[in-house]
Amino acid sequence: MKLLVVNGPNLNMLGKRDRNVYGNFTYDDLVRMIEDWAKRNGVEVEVFQSNHEGEIIDRLHRLDFDGLVINPGAFTHYSYAIRDALEIVKVPKVEVHISNIHGREEFRRKSVTAEVCDGQISGLGAYGYILALEYVRKVSSESSK
Repeated sequence: MKLLVVNGPNLNMLGKRDRNVYGNFTYDDLVRMIEDWAKRNGVEVEVFQSNHEGEIIDRLHRLDFDGLVINPGAFTHYSYAIRDALEIVKVPKVEVHISNIHGREEFRRKSVTAEVCDGQISGLGAYGYILALEYVRKVSSESSK
């Protein structure tokens, strides 16, 4: 089983962004946490990050994964192109946000991508990724039986 974690714009700057919103961990800490989870669970995981919409779409279009966790970053709020790419992806998928997007500025409260995902986890910090990975692993393994 291969799971894909996609991180959008500015997530590579974790640790440098507002720590009151995003916490004290760095992007490397996040990747390490995800890779450690994968190793403990015997799952292959690829962590992909891009600040460019087209690169994210191209990665999704490869369709070489069994489950998806995506934090589209700011693309969450307006990228119908990523939304359409997600709609093509027919595997379990969860949108994740480190901060609670529903408790922030008005423009951050709307997600155009969540409606084509199985669910959304928001506001649980880096732990949200683990919850999302657990879900996609479980559902992916059940659907492959």
